[in-house]
Amino acid sequence: MTEAETADMLASQRKVQLATNGPDGFPHLVTMYYVMIDGQITFWTYRTSQKALNLERDPRISCLVETGEQYFDLRGVLVQGTAHRIDDPDAVVAIGRRIASVFADPKLVSAPAGDGEPDPLAEYVEHAARKRFAYAVESSRLITWDHTKLISPA
Repeated sequence: MTEAETADMLASQRKVQLATNGPDGFPHLVTMYYVMIDGQITFWTYRTSQKALNLERDPRISCLVETGEQYFDLRGVLVQGTAHRIDDPDAVVAIGRRIASVFADPKLVSAPAGDGEPDPLAEYVEHAARKRFAYAVESSRLITWDHTKLISPA
């Protein structure tokens, strides 16, 4: 993929498969929601999650974003790099708000709270952020593929 195609794909998707290095040497693989901020995959997780513990010990990470169901539809971006922990409470809340807007009911995202009405999405993020870190992935290697560019058999 070209640089522009890669950026478009990363911006258009919402879930990433994250691989960190577990304490026993096995990869720890999970799927997370993410947002792109300043060209970096950014996510949040509970401070005591296995991935957070793994990243404290070894900040190397692989991030896979892929689409497609059939062989000639497959497209993917593999980002290998270093996860940088973000623990500033305001930054964690801001990132959490963006991530929550990815999976929340669109009515919760677009409808502002009324007079004196609580904003359920903001309440969720504020509550969850107290127990979370956010991470931004600095890429050191990028691998892409796009099987839609292959000639499909007739």
